[in-house]
Formats: sequence, C-alpha cells, structure tokens
Amino acid sequence: MLIQANKNKKLNIKVGDNEYLRIPITTHTIMPGDDLFAVIEQYATDYLQEGDILFVAEKIVAISQGRAFPLNSIKPRWFAYFLSKFVTKTPYGIGLGIPETMEMALRECGFFRIFFAAVISAITKIFKRKGDFYRIAGPKARAIDGPTAGTIPPYDNYVVLGPENPSLVATKIKDLFTEKIEVIIVDINDLGGNILGASFNGLDEPFCINILKDNPLGQGKESTPLGIIREVVPEKTA
Repeated sequence: MLIQANKNKKLNIKVGDNEYLRIPITTHTIMPGDDLFAVIEQYATDYLQEGDILFVAEKIVAISQGRAFPLNSIKPRWFAYFLSKFVTKTPYGIGLGIPETMEMALRECGFFRIFFAAVISAITKIFKRKGDFYRIAGPKARAIDGPTAGTIPPYDNYVVLGPENPSLVATKIKDLFTEKIEVIIVDINDLGGNILGASFNGLDEPFCINILKDNPLGQGKESTPLGIIREVVPEKTA
C-alpha cells in the first residue's frame, strides 16, 4: 500500500508535543448520483486503523447529495451581480465573487440575511475590519464553492453548495467500518478551514484545524478528497 504526499505537501506534522501522519486517499472523480458511502468504503477500507480520524472533503458530500449546479443553469438576479463586485477574490477560491455563487448564497441564506451582511461589511470595512460579511451570512455562505482554473472537470464549470446534515453523514460513514475510528467532514483550503460535521461529540476543532492547516488534500486536481489523521506513536526503546 503506497502512501504518498500530494505535491508541495508533507505527510507529517507536529502539533504540540505530538506528531501526526496525514494520509491522502485518491479516488475517482465523484459525480452526482454516486453512492458516497460505497465510494468511501471502497477507497478507505485498506488504509484505516483503529484510532484513526477519517477526514472527508465537504465537496464530495455535497456533490453526492445533488448540491452541485452547472453555471449555465444558474440565473443570477441583479442584486447578485451588484454584490459580487465587492467580494475579494483569491487564487485559492472565488467564494461569492461571481454572480452565480452570490445568487446561490441568496437562495441558501435568504435575501435579507445577505443584504444585512453586505451592509454591515461595508460599514466595518471603513474601520479596516475584514470577514464580517461571512461571519454574518453564516456557514452556508462560507461553504459555497465556485469554479477555479485548478478545479477537476467538470466542476470547473459548477457551483457546489455546502453539504446537508454533515454530522449525520459523518456518523453514517463511521458505521461503515469495524475499526474504532472517527469521521469529520472538512472544508479546508490554502487559507484555512472549518470542520462542518463530526461523528463524535466534544470535537476539538482548533486541534483538528491545526493538523490540517497546510491543506494536505491539496487545492486543485489531486483527486484526493479523503484523508486519514493518525497519531505517530514513538517506538519504545529497550
């Protein structure tokens, strides 16, 4: 079983006094209609050990739930065109910076919430505060992915929403395996990330984010939407 890091990524990371291995798992391109649970069982089973945390990219969960939409199927309203002009675009994700993703935010979060978030954000930018729009708009807005040049086709022409019931999905994935593992659904990119759902209570989200902060699954066409967090146990000396 070959374990190989993605380009410009490392397998190991040290957090506090402990070291952790991050194992990226390659899959085929997940398409609408794929059985997410069958796919994960197929690709992850041979890698898992007791005590592992399996982390799953939120995008494949959403795609399997039918929450991926071709750009040409989305008809933005004028307000989506207007608001998207003010969104900061980065190389790591377009966010709500195009009319189509802003339109989906309006549908997911409601017109008035997005309008209120935009007004407050415009005011606080005067005082050089950043991030208020997404804090007010909420996790549904943050989770929307737009197309980028590095995205695997056909999703370089899709808008993908956040997954529904991610903690329930995580619990169902955990139940697939006989090993005592836990599962988290993650939204990680090269700028940071969030844990959207977990198969267990009492999740230490900052701890998990620290382990995944360098985005070991990669940002583009790596085809590794699954990964494993495994603590590296030092060998005992005689």
